[in-house]
Amino acid sequence: MLANQSALPSIDEKTDNVKLKEQTDAFESIILKMLMDSAMQNEKNIFSAQNDPGDKIYKSMYREELAKASAGSFGFSEMLYNYLSQRV
Repeated sequence: MLANQSALPSIDEKTDNVKLKEQTDAFESIILKMLMDSAMQNEKNIFSAQNDPGDKIYKSMYREELAKASAGSFGFSEMLYNYLSQRV
């Protein structure tokens, strides 16, 4: 379950193509973030013997930015964009 439901982007089918692409990319970044959080849940850092207090926060922020940078390149966004743009 997502902790902050208000952070989810809403996708409006009736928006223009540029805005729709931005919305589908934002949706894909959330999917990627969730996948990376799950895949890297038990990741150990080989450079430190213990977890620093901000380690979880830093790793979460890193994965979020990585997901945002990767959005639009995995195909989820394009598939959703094509579906929604044809419905109008």
